[in-house]
Amino acid sequence: MSESTLSTVVETEPPPRLRAFAPFEWMVAFRYVRTRRANGFVSVIAGFSFLGIMLGVATLIVVMSVMNGFHRELMDKIVGIDGHAFVQAAERPLNDWAEVTARLQRLPGVKLVAPMVEGAAGVSSPYGQSGALVRGIREQDILRLPGLAGNVKDGTFQGFNSAGGVAIGQRLAESLGVRVGDNISILIAKGASTPFGVAPRIKAYPVTAIFQIGMSEYDRVFVYMPFAESQLFFNHENEATVIEVFLDAPDAVDKFRADIDANIDRPMMLTDWRQRNKTFFDTLQVESNVMFIILTLIVLVAALNIISGLTMLVKDKSSDIAVLRTMGATRGAVLRIFLIIGASIGVVGDIAGFLLGLTLAKNLDAIRLLLNKLMHANLFPAELYFLSRLPSIVEPREVALVVVMTLALAILASIYPAWKAASLDPIDALRHE
Repeated sequence: MSESTLSTVVETEPPPRLRAFAPFEWMVAFRYVRTRRANGFVSVIAGFSFLGIMLGVATLIVVMSVMNGFHRELMDKIVGIDGHAFVQAAERPLNDWAEVTARLQRLPGVKLVAPMVEGAAGVSSPYGQSGALVRGIREQDILRLPGLAGNVKDGTFQGFNSAGGVAIGQRLAESLGVRVGDNISILIAKGASTPFGVAPRIKAYPVTAIFQIGMSEYDRVFVYMPFAESQLFFNHENEATVIEVFLDAPDAVDKFRADIDANIDRPMMLTDWRQRNKTFFDTLQVESNVMFIILTLIVLVAALNIISGLTMLVKDKSSDIAVLRTMGATRGAVLRIFLIIGASIGVVGDIAGFLLGLTLAKNLDAIRLLLNKLMHANLFPAELYFLSRLPSIVEPREVALVVVMTLALAILASIYPAWKAASLDPIDALRHE
């Protein structure tokens, strides 16, 4: 075919222009995506792009859900046991704890105020020994403590004040080899004063309750003792060492500080859960952000595969594109055909990854237990991760961000090859046929 004849064909009056994304454009796009012997390699690249996007989206959803689960679980466990604000004595002992407790309880937004006596101790039984943090607490407070209420595995907190015993965590009970009704010995270095100095104090207590908070570190360390008994045992008669405050809204600590300054004139030191756990939760947030960036690279690589696949498809279909142009297809139509191809790979991979990610995130702990059984291994040791199960919380906003970001990357990756196809000169393309 001569160049003059091609020019005549190209300059003929085109038919009426089709509307954007007409059925014709969709039909051509899906014909190009199908596997054929001539462009089988291109279809393989498209398949790998689809798999990359699917796995990238699924991985992002699962990992972000696990990070959210860790953050929520650890916050609930830590704050549920340690409280939201901590009032300690300044200048003089906290021997007016009853009055301070009553004033704090009347402040707005306060859910629970628990005066305590805290001290480090050694605990032992005939079968083992361990370090512990002993907390003296009133019965009415331990029954309402968010981290302990409903988590008693054996025994009871009822009659805690008069039972004369202690409550210990499940892992501590296992390491000591004791059950409810058995005795454990509690030892402190600073006991009674004697003419020869301060002598250690050791006393045996029956175990009246065994609890399981769900955070292995706490289940292995905490021992709860009746408040009055702890005052005598730790030489803090008529005193409290700390008053823990639980708020209706943990983020309302700043308002609580202002309320204390306005209503309580006693010298005090006030700290909150953010200060005590700032490094811990900041580290979790940094890890979450870094994991998001790293795993986004998986999706980005899949998007680059779309570019290479479409570029090869444009080269393979250059003669077809030239024929379409000579038959009246506009540059915009050709551009939209290849945009549809790239976007289709992105949409299908996005939806498949979304469904796979949600399925895995919702059943993650069950999958872990199944893998542990099949592999005879422990893939999530509680001793290392502080939690007794693998948490997963799906945040709709984060999932929406992942889905939209992936779709945007797929469309952006399709623009350059689509533009190259639309810019193809039909005369040059047909000249080499």
